[in-house]
Amino acid sequence: MNSIENFMEWEDPGVALITGASSGIGAEFASQLASQNFDLVLIARRKEKLEQLCKELQKKFFIKAEIIVGDLSKLEDNHKIISKIKEIDNLDVLINNAGYGINNTFLQIDVTEHIDMINVHFTSAVMFCHTALPIMVKRKRGVIINTSSTAAVHKSFLSVMYTSTKTALAVFSEVLQEKVKNSNIYIQSLCPGFTYSEFHDTDSMRGFQRSWFPKESWMVSNEVVRLSLEAVKNGDVIFVPGDLNQNYTRKIRESTIEQYLNGKRL
Repeated sequence: MNSIENFMEWEDPGVALITGASSGIGAEFASQLASQNFDLVLIARRKEKLEQLCKELQKKFFIKAEIIVGDLSKLEDNHKIISKIKEIDNLDVLINNAGYGINNTFLQIDVTEHIDMINVHFTSAVMFCHTALPIMVKRKRGVIINTSSTAAVHKSFLSVMYTSTKTALAVFSEVLQEKVKNSNIYIQSLCPGFTYSEFHDTDSMRGFQRSWFPKESWMVSNEVVRLSLEAVKNGDVIFVPGDLNQNYTRKIRESTIEQYLNGKRL
């Protein structure tokens, strides 16, 4: 199958490394980038799903793809991935997409689980960006997409640690982009809202019901990824996909400003 033009209009697209690649948004990033002739390094915990996806994309798009089975809550696994990144001299795209939720309250969750979430959502992204950026600077091109959440934009109170780690990732992306401006490196904090995927089907999200939120609140992964890739060259670090999500975020910001101007306690 012929590949389409890649989203950055680069000649000779190199390698895209994607975490959380076994399903949902991560798997969709893998599929769309493979269709644009990027070779892939796919990272997740579930070996069988990674192997299946890897095989399908190689057969369909004639690209090279390999997998790394790793748990990003464990620093030793992160160091294993760092070693791999250092070997990729044509790294063009880094997508820090690994993430999960916990459907429970802050004090009902053991502190070790909070630390695990910090490592998966934030620590691993910092480690991988720190390793990837020198390669991209040398190549004078690169894209980093850090998957955050609308929870980071309007500071959702539904989950203390989820909102906190995703907010940290968004702020990190903004500050990092400022540091690499004028280097032809683009950094985006992708902030999707509710997205149909396996995210809400995990053991840690047991009890969550999609029906709690109206159908129009939900997007599909391929649309989230398509919009994300299209938006990269616009240069906006914080990107909220979908009109509904953008309108809701705008209303939250306006409400916050109004409360501030009226002297209300936030």
